[in-house]
Formats: sequence, structure tokens, C-alpha cells
Amino acid sequence: MDAVLLARIQFATNISFHILFPTITIALGWVLLWFKLRHRRTGNPAWLEAYRLWVKVFAVSFALGVVSGVTMSFQFGTNWPGFMERVGNVAGPLLAYEVLTAFFLEATFLAIMLFGIGRVSDRLHTIATFLVAAGTTLSAFWILVLNSWMQTPAGFEVRDGVVHATDWMQILFSPSMPYRLVHKLLASGLTVAFLVAGISAYRWLRGDRAEDVRLSLRFGVSLAALLIPLQILAGDLHGLNTLKHQPAKVAAMEGLWETTRGAPLVLFGIPDVEGRTNRWALEIPGGASLILTHQRDGELRGLAEFEGAHPPVAPVFWSFRVMVGTGLLMFAVSWVAAAMLKRRGQLPPWLLRGLVAMTFSGWVATLAGWYVTEIGRQPFLVYGVLGTAEAASKVPAPLIGTSLTLYLTLYVLLLSAYVSVVFYLARKAGTHAPEATTPPAPAEPPGGATRAPAIPTAAGPIGGSAHA
Repeated sequence: MDAVLLARIQFATNISFHILFPTITIALGWVLLWFKLRHRRTGNPAWLEAYRLWVKVFAVSFALGVVSGVTMSFQFGTNWPGFMERVGNVAGPLLAYEVLTAFFLEATFLAIMLFGIGRVSDRLHTIATFLVAAGTTLSAFWILVLNSWMQTPAGFEVRDGVVHATDWMQILFSPSMPYRLVHKLLASGLTVAFLVAGISAYRWLRGDRAEDVRLSLRFGVSLAALLIPLQILAGDLHGLNTLKHQPAKVAAMEGLWETTRGAPLVLFGIPDVEGRTNRWALEIPGGASLILTHQRDGELRGLAEFEGAHPPVAPVFWSFRVMVGTGLLMFAVSWVAAAMLKRRGQLPPWLLRGLVAMTFSGWVATLAGWYVTEIGRQPFLVYGVLGTAEAASKVPAPLIGTSLTLYLTLYVLLLSAYVSVVFYLARKAGTHAPEATTPPAPAEPPGGATRAPAIPTAAGPIGGSAHA
């Protein structure tokens, strides 16, 4: 492999690992706020028990997201110096805004959210939870502003080969930004919904019948069932926007080689680049045109029109199908589970095991969608403005390959540790039982009168729970 391809794989490795954790924290912050508000409103200690478990998952996710994000920023200087040299006048301020307005907000109030229960007022702790959740969403906004601008650049001019901003409002709200932001926020919500449902199902199968397990399971399933139809709609609108601004990406997604009216929807096939065809294709006649143009005989541009300037077909083609297939599976499982909970009040073991198997299904869909987005932008870093090869460094391929191997090894270990810790926290929460305490016997009342014996209680310091 040449140095440019290795540098691309290395950056893809870093971003793939990094994106897993913000995908959780963006939505999990709002889930924690919901748990906290439900506890404040109902006084039910089970909501606080759910909060205590999931705030630990948030902390671990936040930590890994921060350290992997730092590693990514180094890559701009080591592997892609041409990126900041050419478009740093736009990218630099956006990254700085993300740190100043979002990361600092999260970091400032994170400690209060993690350790403030019992140390600050309940109201202040709830406010801290809200500010952390808002910070994660604001962080997503700035990063997606930059990514969207790279996909559909606007509000700039090029002088002496360097990009200069001319209209910051056009940069902030580039043509694809609203679609991309909504799509990502919904993806985060679905990832957390299946994470909560899967871990709750795991605890239930282990015999943990605590009320917080029941509430969390119902919440995760209901949230997934609510969000998946919205995500399908948002994905359709995002696809139409991509067709307008990046038709080569759509052609690769659909495996469409020639410009065609009434293009078929390829459900399955193996793209053959040399033969410019899809082998063993399973197609729905006119399906792609109907979905993308809303007309059965609508015209779609093929890859032949973008010779030398279209993305590699196979990874985009397959990633798109993995994303859609995972989404359809999410739809089926969440709606079946929601219907059973509504009708029977509980789930059968086979469906609980299915939810456990789909605990991290949101990651699969997120990564697949991210590969469609990023590989589909090739051969450009900034679509139509800056080529990938133009921004690459002169670092020799063997050095990049060595560091890539180290990254891959470390990330496999860290990811395995993260998943193990999440399930460990679930098992630990499942083994918790409030400790019974017996108050000291009261002094004998004057005059020799007797008292009824004290009754042992399980009341703890917060809401009747001894959980600390």
C-alpha cells in the first residue's frame, strides 16, 4: 500500500474508534437528565438507581472519547498537513469553537454530575446534568458543521490556493448540515436506546428483577421504537440532499454504473469494477429511481459520468447496505418488543436475548453510515476543492504502517475493555441489594413501661436506597 492509502486507513481507524463514544454520550446525557427529572417528579428511587448505573457508563464513554479525540487531532499535523494549510481558515475556527463552547462546558460540570449527589443540592445536580447534555449536543453541532462543509462547501473563496471564509452563515449552515445533524442525533439516540435496552435485558436474564431494570428496559425499547421511523424519514431526506450535491456518492451507494432512467434498486450484488456491472444482482425494477426521484422512470446519473472522480464502489456499496439492513432490524425488533411490552407487560426470553445481541447494534449502523459518508467523498477531502492526495504528508509508508499497527492493537484492547466494563457494571448493579440495618434499642421509658420492638428497615440515605 502507498503512503496516502495507509494514511487514510490510519485516520479511518482513529475516527472509527473515536466516533463510537460521542455517539453514546450525545444521547446518554439527555437520557440521564430524563432519569433525573423522573426521579424528582415521582420520588421513585428506581429512577435514581437507573441514573447511578448509566452515569458510570457515561463517564467511561466520555473518557475514551476525549483521549481518542486528542489522538485524532495529531493526525492533522502528522499525516495531513495540507488540510490545515489549505482550509485551516475555515476548519481552525470551527474546531476552536467546539472546544470553547462545548467541551469546556461538558468538562466543567461533569464532575458535579458524576460526584455531586449528596454533596450539592438536587436542583444544582440536575442543572449540571442538563449542562453536560447540552454541551455534548453543542459539540456534535460544531463537528458536524465542519464535516458538512467538507461535504458541501459554501461561503468561501480560494486565493492563491488557500481557502478564505467569505460568509460564515453559509459555512455554518451549508446545504447538507441540517440533514447531517438530524441524522447523527437520531443515530445517537438509537445507539443509546439499544444500549439501555440490551443491558437491561441482560440484567433481567440474569435474574435481576429490580424496578430500575424494568423501567430502563421499557424506556430503551420505547425510545428505539419512537426514533427508528424518524431516522428512516431523516435518512430518506438526507439521501435526496446527497443526490443533489454529491451524485457520484449516490451512484456508488446504488451500484449504478451508467446513467439510467427507471434505475433498479439493487438489494444484493457484488460490484465488478472491471466489468462495470453487479454480479449476481438481486434487483427491484425501477426501485432506485422511485426512492431517489419519487418517479419510477426518474433519471439517475451513473458512475461513468464521474470517471476518475468517483469514490471506490465496493466499500460504499456494502457499507450502505449494512447501515440500511441494521436499521430495518432495529425497526423490527423495537416494534415487536414495544408491542409485547404493551400487551403482556414483559418480554419472552428469546426476545430478551435478541436485545442483548443488539446492545451495540447502533455502533454497527453508525460506522457503516460514517463509511458511506467519508469514503463516498473520495477522492476529495473537501468536495470539489481539495483532493485527498494533495493534503497528504511525505511520511514514508513503513512508518505509517508501523503506527497503524500499534493503533489497531491498542484500540482492540481498549474496545474489549470498554465492553467488558459496561457488562461488569451491569452485573454489579444486578448484585446490589439494600442492606438491612437495625436501629439501636431505645432506652427503657420511665416507670418501667415497655415499647414495641424496633423493626429493621432498609432505608438508605437517598430515596429509601442504601446504594452509594
